[in-house]
Amino acid sequence: MSCTLHLAWDELLASYDFGPEHPLAPIRVKLTIELARAFGLLGRDGVTVAAPAAASDAELELVHDPGYIAVVKEAGGLAAGGSVASMDASTLLARGLGTPDDPIFAGMHEASAAIAGATLAAVRAVWAGDVLHGGSIAGGLHHAMRANASGFCIYNDPAIAIAWLLGQGVERIAYVDIDVHHGDGVQTAFWDDPRVLTISLHQHPATLFPGTGRATETGGPAAEGTAVNVALPAGTRDAGWLRAFHAVVPPLLHQFRPQILVSQHGCDTHWTDPLANLDVTIDAQRAAHAAIHKLAHDAADGRWLFTGGGGYQLVQVVPRTWTHLLAEATSQPIDPQSPTPQLWREYVEWVATETAPELMTEGAQATFADFDAGYDPGDPVDQAIMATRNAVFPLHGLMP
Repeated sequence: MSCTLHLAWDELLASYDFGPEHPLAPIRVKLTIELARAFGLLGRDGVTVAAPAAASDAELELVHDPGYIAVVKEAGGLAAGGSVASMDASTLLARGLGTPDDPIFAGMHEASAAIAGATLAAVRAVWAGDVLHGGSIAGGLHHAMRANASGFCIYNDPAIAIAWLLGQGVERIAYVDIDVHHGDGVQTAFWDDPRVLTISLHQHPATLFPGTGRATETGGPAAEGTAVNVALPAGTRDAGWLRAFHAVVPPLLHQFRPQILVSQHGCDTHWTDPLANLDVTIDAQRAAHAAIHKLAHDAADGRWLFTGGGGYQLVQVVPRTWTHLLAEATSQPIDPQSPTPQLWREYVEWVATETAPELMTEGAQATFADFDAGYDPGDPVDQAIMATRNAVFPLHGLMP
């Protein structure tokens, strides 16, 4: 039986655009939606798609400082009129704005609030019981902090959604982040809150932005053990990546028993991604989507909010892996051997002037050995797994 899914989507979400030279290009989201549409996913039974309202200032202030929101508004408004240079540079830089990562663009506040609103619309649909699953593919901007932008992220939509849930009286929320970069903004927002378990699986911070996310980061004094970090060595491949995920995430979720699972599915773990150095395939990413979906049912009564995230192979990777994610959320996965629809390939060549991928797979097996069946103390991936398990498992009553 298909799972019910609400996808919060509007073409306006593609207005989150830092400019033609920036790696976070909105075409990746457009191509994802068009590929999902070409496969018929958006018309499946139990799937609803609706344009969300933008997040209000009050909703943004669940996570963000009002003064920061005001600067974002002013900068984006001035950029629309071509006069942003009138703002004090130190004010902008103190807020993480006007940098190569987070350049100012016209309508920046409106575009960012729209993405936060999409994630809020998706989580509201789930928490109200209208659907089991909610999706916000344009979301997953997990680096933004309370008072500053960071890492291509202006407003932290996953954190806003989690804060909204807490305001509804939810007592246990789990957040799982499989982006190649540490989910630092979400971790920071709930560092001292024992109601929120944040788990991030990422490339080691010694070799990648944002430089945080070591196994020793386990949460504040009132919430020790609720920040979980698996810092993987550069070059980690499918087998190690999936082994690490399954060695850490399922035991903790089964023990924590969240009332809802929130996940971020950045696909910059891919072996061809230009901004990072893990060696994961689309096939392993698809397996992770399926594992997270299963955990939502096994540990969170099926309630699941998922977002996009990073991913900078705009044509070859992002649309395929997130279309697999959307299909998985309907409980009708796409056969990885399926060809991409011809109409979509023609669309890609028209809008991206690039040859589209022909299959929904890279032909990888995406298999892994169960960690609990045998630990290799000399293997760097196993060392990372053990560092995390030693740091947090005892705090949850689990054996490392």
